[in-house]
Amino acid sequence: QPRDDLSTFNTQIREDLGAMKLSEVTNPVLAKWVRQRIIAGYQRSTINKYIHLMNRMLSLAKKWGMVPPFNPNQEKIKTISVGDFKQRFLSEEEIERLLKTCRRSTHPFLYLFIRLLLLTGARKGEALGMRWCDIDFAKRIWTVPKSKNGRSRRIILSEPAIDVLNAARKKAKHLELSVDPRAPVFTNPKTHKPYDSFYASWYIVREWAELDDVRIHDLRHTFASLLINKGVSLYEVQTLLGHCSIQMTQRYAHLAPDRLHQRAELVGRIVSLSRQNRS
Repeated sequence: QPRDDLSTFNTQIREDLGAMKLSEVTNPVLAKWVRQRIIAGYQRSTINKYIHLMNRMLSLAKKWGMVPPFNPNQEKIKTISVGDFKQRFLSEEEIERLLKTCRRSTHPFLYLFIRLLLLTGARKGEALGMRWCDIDFAKRIWTVPKSKNGRSRRIILSEPAIDVLNAARKKAKHLELSVDPRAPVFTNPKTHKPYDSFYASWYIVREWAELDDVRIHDLRHTFASLLINKGVSLYEVQTLLGHCSIQMTQRYAHLAPDRLHQRAELVGRIVSLSRQNRS
């Protein structure tokens, strides 16, 4: 737990708040930080984990006398509602519009990155951390060494996804970036390090495409919704998304009511035929 907390602080909190004095980390400052995370597309359950960590940190700081014990501007931060958050799925027309707009971006990898997320349903962090050695081009499998749940997982790559990766390799070579096995697939040409995010270019592109309400994580939801609407079972979607439990995948069950009616009719026809055979 302490090691996980330190990792979370270093990767998610230190950059924005680490240089501030504890007395400066007030509720208005933290509220602004939370809003920025929501706009950036972080899942609300993930943001709540960060909030819980910061609450513990401030509580300990007061206990150890590092800040005044009573400060009206340093009360416990409230978590944000998760259950009523509406998922966003892109239509086929919106997907086409988004990809067409991404092509117009001057960002060298934005189009390929967004297309890969749509084709695989991968999490943003998984794609940012992808290395060439994680990809088996022959078997068309991408192995994520450590996913969100702390376990490795395998992502099946379609032919179009393989095409995206081949295009990314070609682009990297053109930009004189490393394509060695342990090199990141999406390398920033300016720093020669993996990209931290694509947010700046993403905000511009989604505004151009008139999709201001779409978050990068919604591309994962869209991948799932397309599968469900094409008749893929929830258990198969669970595997493709890398969900630990079917409960996480159940959120997409409402997307295919017509297909469920069709399945019910199948049983109805079988039972009706068996009754006719007996009479």
